[in-house]
Amino acid sequence: MKTILAPVDFSGASDAVIAEAATLARALDARVVLLNIVQPPVLTAEYAPLLQDIAEITAAGEKNAARQLEKLEEKLKGEFVTVEGVHAVGAPIAHIIEQADKVDADYIVMGSHGHTALYDLLVGSTTHGVLMRAKCPVIIVPAVKDGKVRKRKSDSRKTVA
Repeated sequence: MKTILAPVDFSGASDAVIAEAATLARALDARVVLLNIVQPPVLTAEYAPLLQDIAEITAAGEKNAARQLEKLEEKLKGEFVTVEGVHAVGAPIAHIIEQADKVDADYIVMGSHGHTALYDLLVGSTTHGVLMRAKCPVIIVPAVKDGKVRKRKSDSRKTVA
C-alpha cells in the first residue's frame, strides 16, 4: 500500500491539503499519514524566567493539536480513507523529512501559504525546505484566496448521463 504524508498546521490551507491527500489516496489505494508539528517558541535569555509558562503554553498547544488531529482522522475514516495521525514537537522541516523517511512516503502533500518572496527570504518557507530535501515527490496545494479554496479544472466539469 502506498503512503501519502500530509503535514497539517490547522491553518486555512489544511482543508485543501487534506482534500487533495484524500483524493490521491483514493486514486492510488493509499493510506494518508496526517502529521502535525507544534513548534515551540524561540527563547532568549530575557525570557528565561518565563520558561515554566512557555512549557505550559506548549503543552496546551500540543493537547489542542492532538484533539484537532483526532477530529481530522475521524473525518477521513468516515470518508473511507485509511488514515493515521502523528504528532511531533520541534522544527517542521526536519520532522516532515524524518516522518517521510520513517513511513516510506510515496508522496508528500502540503500547502503553500502564499507568502511573498520577501517573506520567504526573511522568515523561510517550510514548503520550500521540504521541497529541497524530500526524497519523494512533493505536491504543493495552492494557498486559499479570499477564503475560498481554488477548484481544480476537473472539479468544475459537468457529467452527462
